[in-house]
Amino acid sequence: MTSAPETPAQGSAAPAVTPSECRPAPLAANLRVALARSWRRIRAERGDVDLPDVQFSILVRIVKHGATTPGQIAEFHRIQPPSATRAVKHLEELGLATRETHPTDGRQVLVTVTEAGREEVRETMRRRDAWLARQLAALTPQDRETLARASALLTQIAES
Repeated sequence: MTSAPETPAQGSAAPAVTPSECRPAPLAANLRVALARSWRRIRAERGDVDLPDVQFSILVRIVKHGATTPGQIAEFHRIQPPSATRAVKHLEELGLATRETHPTDGRQVLVTVTEAGREEVRETMRRRDAWLARQLAALTPQDRETLARASALLTQIAES
């Protein structure tokens, strides 16, 4: 299910920037807005289950890192523990996750992803990648090269 129109990016080269737009403060503001808008549009591409963003993020985290506790979910996603518990309960009701007693600490539960949950993550990622690839295909080769360099720089910034 896609909630936004299929409007490809413009094929023309990126607009010229002024020297003042390259100073750190204005560039930071422009990048923050552009990244937020881009991420919002990418998130509009969803799998078959219309999950709230935090619940989808919980599924992705468990798929990538394995079983986890509701407390760890709350800490990682910066949500309150009761919110994490409700999110896990909803994922469980949808058949996307299960809760099991922790093998060494019977007071805790471990949350795992079901095969249906894994499939939801795969399908959502496939749709998001396909949408973004269509947008990138509409750009000039020079613009794609610029974005490839920008991607490496953004990764470097994120990991600093």
